[in-house]
Amino acid sequence: MPICTSPISHSRCPFADRLFDDGVASLILHYLEDWVEPLLEIRRVLRSGGLLVLSVNHPILYPWNHPGPDYFRVTRYTDEMDSGGVPASLTYWRRPLHDMSAAFGMAEFRIESIVKPPYSKGAPERIIPENLKDSDA
Repeated sequence: MPICTSPISHSRCPFADRLFDDGVASLILHYLEDWVEPLLEIRRVLRSGGLLVLSVNHPILYPWNHPGPDYFRVTRYTDEMDSGGVPASLTYWRRPLHDMSAAFGMAEFRIESIVKPPYSKGAPERIIPENLKDSDA
């Protein structure tokens, strides 16, 4: 199965139009400032009626942990971290849900469903926010 590994923002995948039945994009879009161009490229290589399955960070994730900027704006964040003893910066773009759905509409995708699963019962206690520990879907 061919996989596009080129930087999808600002480039064209080396595949013919309408080549793929389905596509998967898991936790990658939040690293891109612009979603429309990459989504248009994904749309180009999907056949008519093709399916794109994807996952994104929940839009409340960063504002929940780092209050400040307006929730309803696209906001750039950079987290500093250590990667095997080497300092690293991880930059990503947080979007409110309306901005996410607008990007898909501009790329002529139809959103069939949005699924927000609850935390897994096996998730480590330390990663679940205190006020959500007793929540259930």
